[in-house]
Amino acid sequence: MALGACAQNQASGRSQFTAFVSPAEEVRIGREEHPKVLEQYGGEYNNPRVKAYVQRVGERLAARSELAGTQFTFTVLNSDISNAFALPGGFVYISRGLLALMGSEAELASVLGHEIGHVTARHTAERISRGQAANIFTNILGIGVAVLTGSGDAGNLAAQATGTGAGMWLAGFSREQEFEADKLGVRYMASEGYDPAEAAEMLAKLGAETRLTAKMLGRDPESADSFSIMQTHPRTADRVAAATEAARAQGMIVAANPRQGVAEYFEAIDGLSILGDREQGFVRGNVFMHPVLRIRFEAPKGFRIENGTDAVSARGPSGATMRVDAVRTRAATNPRDFLTGVWARGQTLQNVETIVVNGMPAATAPANLRTQSGTVAARLVVIQHPDGAFYRMLLAAPADVAGRFTDDFRRTTYSFRALSEAEARDAHPLRMRIATVRPGETQEALARRMATDDGFELERFQLINGLQPGEALAPGTRVKIIADR
Repeated sequence: MALGACAQNQASGRSQFTAFVSPAEEVRIGREEHPKVLEQYGGEYNNPRVKAYVQRVGERLAARSELAGTQFTFTVLNSDISNAFALPGGFVYISRGLLALMGSEAELASVLGHEIGHVTARHTAERISRGQAANIFTNILGIGVAVLTGSGDAGNLAAQATGTGAGMWLAGFSREQEFEADKLGVRYMASEGYDPAEAAEMLAKLGAETRLTAKMLGRDPESADSFSIMQTHPRTADRVAAATEAARAQGMIVAANPRQGVAEYFEAIDGLSILGDREQGFVRGNVFMHPVLRIRFEAPKGFRIENGTDAVSARGPSGATMRVDAVRTRAATNPRDFLTGVWARGQTLQNVETIVVNGMPAATAPANLRTQSGTVAARLVVIQHPDGAFYRMLLAAPADVAGRFTDDFRRTTYSFRALSEAEARDAHPLRMRIATVRPGETQEALARRMATDDGFELERFQLINGLQPGEALAPGTRVKIIADR
């Protein structure tokens, strides 16, 4: 049955098994999942110029694909996490954070082309179909063993064994899909006049970003960031080069004078919000501000703040973490009751204190939490905002180093305050701006114009511009800086 359901994919030329998901079903899945993606990743970035530009570049690449004429939807997600992915049915996503890292239209095309490749190769349909087929085979084999031996235990054992094998097969298949998407992506790039080598350039920046993030957290620079695109798309420059050679062998021709599109790209992203925006809240140095919710607080120095859709979290050295979110409920009227009767309901808290944080009623208590990594010493804080919302602050560190963060966590607690109407109105995120290098201007001089205020201005400047330390800048060259406005 499986062999009879195989068909040749027009994009990859490979015979694939997609019996359980038709092209129409792929479109239905994409449409159903699209709103969930927006909810999970902070919604769509509300910048008409950026949105139109990404859609235009994406549509040109899609027109070069085997699904030319099919409607593709390209969405810029309002997220600082560098990522890109695709849903079946032509739904392609790229984050605002990844756009900030790129330096040309060609680099943008390298990412969009790869994601279009996943769609045209019908990788999701293939994975779903293979997974369902593996489950059916497992169930049939289990039933067969039980019938032959009369033992249900034998059937369960067979199911477990074959399930493990199927899981290994499916897990390994994703590498094949990624390489296939690479080949298709560079083919679409070349057809539009871009140099496929820009894909390797983009990967180098992603690797540099991962190393800088680790350095900022006091970790091994070679350790992977769990939120990096390199985790969902484990690509390497060598693999992109291999994909390019494979595409050349199949007839791909690269333009003699490939277009890079730096000026067009810079024009599109000038003014791009960096590290958040007014609607979702934003980060400036070690400060988080949310003009709509009218809150502000400071994370300890050395922590990296990450703004999610449901909470703000921060990761620091030695495994220290913090998380802040808001709850609106009628189950409690004051912070102490909320802490003991709602948040920690059913738990016994010792040394619960009622405090005041910048004029707002609050309550706090220590707690020991058990995790897979061991015991964590935590501080629970509840602050009641003037608008009635209860803000929960969880400050935690491994028990053996928790004492090092006591003062830091206390300062963070008392940094939380409500913004006045005037403060909320004037609060604004950082912006990506385009600057022109003046004669004699160095990397260090331009880095001093960076407004990130986290002590890594030079490294950030090098990262977003794809520069090596000490590399000279030619007068008249245009570069990206992160500015106050």
